[in-house]
Amino acid sequence: MANGTLSSSTYADLVDLGRRLYDRALVRREREAITDPRGQPIGWLLDTRMPMLDGALFSEVGEVLAERLRAKGVHQVAGFGFGAFALVCAALSAPGAPRFSGGFIREKRKPHGRRRLVEGPLDRSRPVVLLDDILNSGRSASRALALLRGDGFEVAGIMTLFNFTWSGGRARMEAQGLWVDALLDLNLRDSSRSSSDSA
Repeated sequence: MANGTLSSSTYADLVDLGRRLYDRALVRREREAITDPRGQPIGWLLDTRMPMLDGALFSEVGEVLAERLRAKGVHQVAGFGFGAFALVCAALSAPGAPRFSGGFIREKRKPHGRRRLVEGPLDRSRPVVLLDDILNSGRSASRALALLRGDGFEVAGIMTLFNFTWSGGRARMEAQGLWVDALLDLNLRDSSRSSSDSA
């Protein structure tokens, strides 16, 4: 389940973190009624807000994200949607140097005030990494990428907690010139019909 790209985190550490994230995020229909975007019942989904809004896992994930981002020489992160917001904050809170700058991407430019599309102290002269909780089809990530690029940002790559390997998200992002770094590659092909996430 864990991605093989390592720096100072060991493979065993990442496997353990991956299992804990997955166990906390997994919601099955036996426990509660869950549906896809069309309102149809589904068998399972991953709700990453559950582990990422837990203080202990939040800090642990933040340290891993920061380690991998620093290894790539990128120090700006942006998130699009609720699943990404905790990841951005986790990376910003990680100890070590250099520190990160973060931003949140709006669906549409705010019509008043500072009228920003991307909130936060991001510098357009430096590359940004898109953080997302799940990479499935890549539609949501492609939308975030288009918004960032349209607002003048250079996007170097996408970093995600879960990459659903049975979908085309990784290929879709790579075709748009981004590298993809997933903490956890999930290859639950037989369960893919039950998943509703289209990050």
